[in-house]
Amino acid sequence: MALASRGPSATLGAMTLAEPVRATIETHLKNNRIVVFMKGRRGMPQCGFSARVLTILEELGQEFQAVNVLESPELREGIKAYANWPTIPQVYVDGKFVGGCDIVGELYASGELHKMLGVEFENVEPPVLKLTETAAEALRGALEDGGAGASIRFAVDAQYQPLLDLGPAQPSDIEVLVSGVRFAVARASAKKVNGALIDFVPGEHGGFRIENPNEPARVRDLTSTELRAWMSENRPFEFIDVRTVKEREMASIPGTKLLDDDTAAYLDGLDRSETVLVFHCHHGGRSLAAGQHYVQRGFKRVFNLKGGIDAWALEVDNTIPRY
Repeated sequence: MALASRGPSATLGAMTLAEPVRATIETHLKNNRIVVFMKGRRGMPQCGFSARVLTILEELGQEFQAVNVLESPELREGIKAYANWPTIPQVYVDGKFVGGCDIVGELYASGELHKMLGVEFENVEPPVLKLTETAAEALRGALEDGGAGASIRFAVDAQYQPLLDLGPAQPSDIEVLVSGVRFAVARASAKKVNGALIDFVPGEHGGFRIENPNEPARVRDLTSTELRAWMSENRPFEFIDVRTVKEREMASIPGTKLLDDDTAAYLDGLDRSETVLVFHCHHGGRSLAAGQHYVQRGFKRVFNLKGGIDAWALEVDNTIPRY
């Protein structure tokens, strides 16, 4: 992947960069090898994109200058004009603009950011990857369409967001063959993806889903289509309804358990590492909160039915009453 090659510019659209602001920016760039123009302070980022960039640089052990653009409206707008880049955060290395959150994340996942900053790669073993048969079939088809030399490139960023695409292997990639599928795993991601399971749900609302045992526990969305596929494959999971008794009497999904005292006691006795929990409510809000509670209680594989029973009634089972 090529870097965002963009030099300073005096304007972004109709925006003019005042010389005092330019001087402030260039002072930061001259005095610091790595500079991040971000929203918030280093210890308290005030947007998720800024937090993601900080996580990457801190994980690489790099010293950098964090500049809070929220403290100066002139700087907040001026930095956009300086790089001719419309969003914040922005990362600079050796006085040159590298990119925003997405580009920095991709450079990290591919290992190019390590090379740019002079960070040595550790010696790593090829990761163990797992594929469901539906995923293997879909990926084999993609490789056939990609032609000779194509690989499935697989990486995760510092926050374990997966990157899965088709392309040629890079010199630093680690090749892994699974079920006839040739993977090129970014070296920086090898330890982070070890043991990952890649699944594929066909259909308009389907796609690839990756379960990574190394990822910090969090509640993950699960669509009605994906959950229906799980059921057709007889996957083991606990399906928990967090609504009220009255709501459950109006409409319910077969096979669910109401989250009452008995169910709570039952869940507490389950293996927190291996048990898959799926929560649902009416539209997804209450079940998300319930899922977060069980993550805090140590469960690692927790899902929230996106859109709740209302989405299930619309997309899977129209015999269930909507209310």
